[in-house]
Amino acid sequence: MPIERPATPLGPIGFVLPTFVQDPNLQGVVPTWAPESGPTDPPDDGDTLQSLPQSTVGPLFELRDMCARAEALGADALWVCDHLFWHGPSLECMVTLSIAATAAHRSMLGTCVMQLPLRHAPEVAKQSATLQTMTGGRVILGVGVGSHAGEYEQAGIDYRGRGRQLDAGIGELRRCWASGHGVTVGAIDGGVNERYRQLPEPPPIPVWVGGSSEAALRRAARLADGWMPLYLKPPEYRAAVERLAKEVDRAGRAAGSVTASIVLFVSVDDDADAGRRRGTGWMSSFYGIPAKAFDRHLVVGTAGEVARVIADYRHAGAEHVAVYVTDDRPLEQFERLTSALPAAGVTAGR
Repeated sequence: MPIERPATPLGPIGFVLPTFVQDPNLQGVVPTWAPESGPTDPPDDGDTLQSLPQSTVGPLFELRDMCARAEALGADALWVCDHLFWHGPSLECMVTLSIAATAAHRSMLGTCVMQLPLRHAPEVAKQSATLQTMTGGRVILGVGVGSHAGEYEQAGIDYRGRGRQLDAGIGELRRCWASGHGVTVGAIDGGVNERYRQLPEPPPIPVWVGGSSEAALRRAARLADGWMPLYLKPPEYRAAVERLAKEVDRAGRAAGSVTASIVLFVSVDDDADAGRRRGTGWMSSFYGIPAKAFDRHLVVGTAGEVARVIADYRHAGAEHVAVYVTDDRPLEQFERLTSALPAAGVTAGR
């Protein structure tokens, strides 16, 4: 399997867009992320939320503004999570990334992660190929199986077979992307259907596998170009990266074939107790389980303290850290964090 790397070098810090609104005052209405003071780096020349007619200020502009500002603050990648059926408002990941692509012109764009078994793989292949072509190669397609049986039931998909379905889906993605070379995609009786292909053939699209389980790690080593777990402490992560390298070798692939990354939930606050209460409360609302379940998984502290934890993950083998700020309006915390990263030895914003 060829190694697919992003078309441009992937920097160390990613920003997960807040597409799952937890504030009950915002749920049931159009989600909004705009700060009261307005944007500092508007996506359109001369436009700010204040200068535009009130009728045109809405979620589309606000999302574009957030993406532009996150990139200006040092985000090397913009990531979007994925749920088709959820207990609260959420935005669809590929649509959101398409909007982000119009506002951020340097950052990579990735799904973090798409539950591929819930979707029709050829459609995902076409969507991601179109976005990859239009952005000149800035897309990373993160995929996974998810862990919510009810969501699979709503989609009419067998939850117990999701691992096999993901393996098959990854193969189908690659066949669709290669159909421009005459590779068989859905031809009858094994014949090559020369007429029906997915064109234009996109720049290479890296496929990353999400998940912290051993099955996810092995799947990434066999089938993927990157691995994106969560909920691992730095020592656990270091050991997992070592196991990943062994699995890559066992699969007969070259060392370094799989980019090691991690998703990190953070709460930046000078008052650690307040930051923990706010962050775990947000995560509790997000997942619908008690806040105490997230005590060990949330990174809490001052900007400098959180930056040093990110540096620990980098030293443990993470080539990229996707920061998920546990707040509906995360830019203020992200700005404080990125300002503190250089002192911790991490340079974002390539």
